Amino acid sequence: MGLEFLTPFGVAFVRCTLGAITLLTIAKLRGITLPTDRKARLHIWVVSILLNVIPGIFFALAETAITSVLAGIINAVTPLMTLIAILLVNRDEKPKPFQVTGLLIGFFGVFTVLGAWKGFGDNPLWAILVMLSAVTCYGISFPYTRKYVMPYQLKPESIVSLQLLYASLTLLPLYLFDGIAKDEYRVAPVLGMLALGVFGSGFAYLWNFTVMEHAGSAIASSVTYLTPVVAIIVGVIFLNEQITWNEPLGALIVLLGAAIAQERIKLKKS
Repeated sequence: MGLEFLTPFGVAFVRCTLGAITLLTIAKLRGITLPTDRKARLHIWVVSILLNVIPGIFFALAETAITSVLAGIINAVTPLMTLIAILLVNRDEKPKPFQVTGLLIGFFGVFTVLGAWKGFGDNPLWAILVMLSAVTCYGISFPYTRKYVMPYQLKPESIVSLQLLYASLTLLPLYLFDGIAKDEYRVAPVLGMLALGVFGSGFAYLWNFTVMEHAGSAIASSVTYLTPVVAIIVGVIFLNEQITWNEPLGALIVLLGAAIAQERIKLKKS
């Protein structure tokens, strides 16, 4: 909806800025200060690039060519990308059979979502690759945060407030260069961007970091399990987007693969 009056740069900047304002206000009310350690700040800036700047631009850019339903479904690949990143970071840990099985099932689900047997249909290959690149950034960001940011034992409000502030400052030059698509502002798209910024980039990241702090990066990444459901509801009801049979089916296969890979569903041993 935000693409009605904003460019992809504008969507990414506005949602991060609204999220930053929201969380900085919460941190202030709770008496929580921003991190002062230089190394911690550097790592948080890297997280902002991986979790906000690149995905924020890429998601908005891809949605100029594909539906928000398909974008939301592809977003559910995040737990699989997170698991791959964890295995690459912890090279001493060999992939377990259930992890390999889950990954294979998950990626079969991705091809089902995209309708690979019909050449991806009307979906441009560049948009799909951009979406998968954004999801890959998500997957890398979770174990990176767990390994390099969490050891500082900072409050989630402190981390996410600075993260979104850094993201906003990084995106500001791009917004000033090409942030507004047209100077026409309808109520619904403006409210949609407001909700996306306050809740999607504000409270959602705060809750996500709280989960990561207590349960780890693999579990935290699984919050994207709900994304396809929300994407389908919003896309079909509010945006009048069409879905094909393979998209929800593929989404279910992706979720099944991710659940098996994270051992939420245990395979019986023969």
